Amino acid sequence: MSRSMDPLAKKIFKGVLVAELMGIFGAYFLFNKMNTSQDFRHTMSKKFPFILEVYYKSIEQSGMYGIREQDQEKWLSNKN
Repeated sequence: MSRSMDPLAKKIFKGVLVAELMGIFGAYFLFNKMNTSQDFRHTMSKKFPFILEVYYKSIEQSGMYGIREQDQEKWLSNKN
């Protein structure tokens, strides 16, 4: 009985592994895009502010301060 489950277990394991790898690469791509583009961060602030907040907190945890303030200053100056 367990022999019939082995191929299914392997398929599930491979599926989970692929999903995790896609998640890791997706998170890296999103972080890299936010880290290099202030315009993209502005778009994220409108559509997904909670993701931008996670970005700001992770940057501040790494010791880099001032990015949030720079973004807010630029976005406020563009409104006026």
